[in-house]
Amino acid sequence: MTIKVYGTKESTCSQRVYLALHEKEIYDYHIVHVDLLKGEHKRPEFLKIQPFAKIPVYQDEEVTIFESRAIVRYIAEKFKDKGTTTLYGRNLKEKGLVEQWVEVESQNYNPPVDLIVHEEYINPKYWGATKPNEQVVQENVSKLEKVLDVYEAHLSKNKYLAGDFYSIADLVHIPYTYFLIKYTTKGHVITSRKHVEAWFDDISARKSWQKIAKEYISES
Repeated sequence: MTIKVYGTKESTCSQRVYLALHEKEIYDYHIVHVDLLKGEHKRPEFLKIQPFAKIPVYQDEEVTIFESRAIVRYIAEKFKDKGTTTLYGRNLKEKGLVEQWVEVESQNYNPPVDLIVHEEYINPKYWGATKPNEQVVQENVSKLEKVLDVYEAHLSKNKYLAGDFYSIADLVHIPYTYFLIKYTTKGHVITSRKHVEAWFDDISARKSWQKIAKEYISES
């Protein structure tokens, strides 16, 4: 089977897809590099497969699909008998809990993390910003802390977000949280919360993420 992922190695959204593939022990995928700085995501040939001009896009012989969380769900279902974890739960109840926390990540967690990482890391590195907008950073730190207080309480009673098993719900948090801790000044929002820190230490220590962090993320 030929699997293509249109994206970049350092894209956090693309990394969600690579993570899911690695968790399912599928390593023979091909990354089709889309240079955002050159505007390749806005070219007609790319817009044919992603009309909203965003990465990543996943292709195999059966489907072309975009939106990283949708792709991860697809991979988990398509390759459910591969790898060492189901990623999506073992029954309807577990799948419901996985979906719940994926939605929490998408709607409550990712938006403030995204803005903090962009202001302090991505915009200066790639888009020439000279300094972050501190008002935007502080507003989103405040939003994120409120979300993380909920996570702290929940993770004091659960090893992972959906219960006792590692799942998509945990996986989708890894790339942006890694960037938040490693490349911004606001990583303390994670490390100051005992149960959140322990949870992230656990999920980010997985072989799948360690390989991606080592091979795909530039230290320059």
